[in-house]
Amino acid sequence: MKHFLLLLIILSGAVAEALGCTSAIIGPKASASGRPLLWKHRDTSAIDNKIEYIPAKDGAYGYVALFNADDRDLEQAWMGMNDAGFAIMNTASYNIKNDKVPNSEMDREGYVMTIALRSCRTIGDFEKLLEQLPRPMGVEANFGVIDATGNGAFFETNNDSFVRFDLSDAKDNVLVRTNYSHAGRKGQGLGYVREDDANCLLRPYVESRSVTPEVLTEKLSRSFYNDLKGRDYATAGERYVVDQDFIPRYKSTATIVIEGMLPVEDASTVTPRTVAEEYIMWTGMGYPPCSEILPVWCREGGVDDSLRGLGENGRCAMGDKVKARRDDVFSHSKGKTKYVDMTKLYNPEGTGYIQVLVPQNKQVYETITRQRDSKHKAEYGNAIEK
Repeated sequence: MKHFLLLLIILSGAVAEALGCTSAIIGPKASASGRPLLWKHRDTSAIDNKIEYIPAKDGAYGYVALFNADDRDLEQAWMGMNDAGFAIMNTASYNIKNDKVPNSEMDREGYVMTIALRSCRTIGDFEKLLEQLPRPMGVEANFGVIDATGNGAFFETNNDSFVRFDLSDAKDNVLVRTNYSHAGRKGQGLGYVREDDANCLLRPYVESRSVTPEVLTEKLSRSFYNDLKGRDYATAGERYVVDQDFIPRYKSTATIVIEGMLPVEDASTVTPRTVAEEYIMWTGMGYPPCSEILPVWCREGGVDDSLRGLGENGRCAMGDKVKARRDDVFSHSKGKTKYVDMTKLYNPEGTGYIQVLVPQNKQVYETITRQRDSKHKAEYGNAIEK
């Protein structure tokens, strides 16, 4: 195992440029279902993504994860869940690295998350993994994780060390991170306004303990609210809006929520069958304001073909479909400045992408959730109270 870890960490070759992301861990006490939620709104220059399932093999757990389209060997997972009930994602950080390790030896977060999905059952397992990995680890990131006990944590990690922030210690059972580490250098890093956007948009749902995956993908990932200005540009009456400090951005490539299971006392009792029935990875591929939500399960056949890398250069059909919509929304961009054409998202005729897709996605959420909960009730009885 140690040789395997070392091999993955020292792998050379191209790695994806780390740009951003907005993320949150929602604890069972704050979610409407009593299940933990792990959300990542991905921003990256690797515009083409895919979802693939990797079966259990040679003592490693099976898992399903988000990959860059050109990752033919599925070496770098950027968010995923395994059949032991462990799930992980990351956001890039820009204020916690404290060494002179060159950029050529950085951006190894995807390798670390692949190792974690293959080997971790609990948050404690992930902490041990970070302690054991060779130094420098080649990372500067906030890793967000949940497990089957309902626990969650962010590990703000650099090349040599990490600081753990537990969900159980968080106000209202919610943790939000963007592109700086709370344990890092004050005032440095990126994403301060986006973090404030997310916290503001989440607040009423957190206070009423009613956060759902739908809130995260349909409200936050499609919002053009700027908390610094106290203004929602979706309703501001402007057609062309500069693409800056919103949760969705031109380089946003996915919005994904992993919805876990009702917490158990002992994670070792969880089986692959349990995870396959209880966990859902709600996936919006491509530019989130234009994305369609599809459920993904951690099992053979659990990934819709439209999300898999079956197209040219490993692209997925859904990604290509949504990318065309994104290009329509940004059709009037000039030079490096990107302008959102709000009339393509909202218009008096009700034909804007958000206006059409949100009701469609709502039906998907309701249908799949009802099916899962009916199966759960038939086997385990009524859901536990929060």
